Amino acid sequence: MNTPDSPEAGDDPAPAAAGERVAKWLARAGAGSRRDVERWIAEKRVKVDGTTIDTPATFVTAAHRIEIDGQRIAAPERARLWLYHKPVGQVVTARDPEGRPTVFDHLPRDLPRLVSIGRLDIASEGLLLLTNDGGLSRQLELPANGFERRYRARVHGSIDQTRLDRLMHGVEIEGVRYGPIKARLERQQRSNMWITVSLQEGKNREVRRVMDFLGLGVNRLIRIGFGPFNLDALPEGAVIEASARQVDVVTGAPGYDASGRKPGWARPKPTVKTRPGRAKPRRDAMRDDPARGGMPREETPRRGKR
Repeated sequence: MNTPDSPEAGDDPAPAAAGERVAKWLARAGAGSRRDVERWIAEKRVKVDGTTIDTPATFVTAAHRIEIDGQRIAAPERARLWLYHKPVGQVVTARDPEGRPTVFDHLPRDLPRLVSIGRLDIASEGLLLLTNDGGLSRQLELPANGFERRYRARVHGSIDQTRLDRLMHGVEIEGVRYGPIKARLERQQRSNMWITVSLQEGKNREVRRVMDFLGLGVNRLIRIGFGPFNLDALPEGAVIEASARQVDVVTGAPGYDASGRKPGWARPKPTVKTRPGRAKPRRDAMRDDPARGGMPREETPRRGKR
C-alpha cells in the first residue's frame, strides 16, 4: 500500500511536514519497540485511517487514525523521563510469569504508561530511568550514543588496580566481547572490596560477568548514574521526574557530554512521589547508604578513646 504520506521506492525522503515513520511514531507513543511495530505490520495488524499498511516506511502525523488490532493509539505526548530508585527484589518487566514483584507494580498510579531505559536484574539496585517515549528509550540505550552507566560493586575477593586497569582494553568472556570498562578500587573492608565501574554498553549482567571473570563475587551491585543523571539522595522506592530542559539536553542539545553534565545542568526537582504508606528513610540511613558514598553503620570503624 502506498499512502499519500508514504514515499515510493527510490523517492527522496518525505519532508518533515509529512510526519514521521509509523514505527517511530508508535514507539514514541509507547505501543512497543520499533521491531515490535515492524512485526505487527508484517502480521497485518496495523491500520492507518482504516487501511491495513504493509510497510514501516509509511509516514504519519497526529491527524491520522492509527490502530493496532482495532484499538486506536493516542498520539505521543512530549517525551518525559523519570528517575526511580529500584530496590533489590523487583523485576524490570511489565508482567512476570513467575509472579515476582515488578518495578511497575510499585510506581505511583498517576503516572502514564512507561517503559524502562535498560534494565537492572532482580538482585541489583539503584538508578533506573523510565520514559513514556519508546524512541527516547532506544536513543539512551544505544552504546553508540555514549551514555555512560556507573555502578558501585561490593565484591568478595582481592584484586589490585593494575588488573582493573586492563579492563580499559575490553575483555572477551565465553565468546562475548565486552567494550572498554573503567574500574576503580575504592576501599577494602575485611574480605570485601568496593569497586566503582563505568561502561557504555550495558550488556546483560555485564558487571557481574566481568567481576566473576576476575575471580570476584559480586554480593551487592548499585547503579549510581546513567548519563547525566545520578542517584544522589533519592530514597529507595521513590521516583522523581526530570525537567523538560533535562530531557531536551539528552535528546541532543549542542555542547552536551553524554558521560557527564552539561554546564548549567540542574538536578531534578526534589519532590518525591512514593506509594501510599511507604515510609521515607531516616536521614542517618541515607547518610550510611553506600549508594551515596557512605559506609554502612556496621562497617564503620570504631574510634579509640583519646
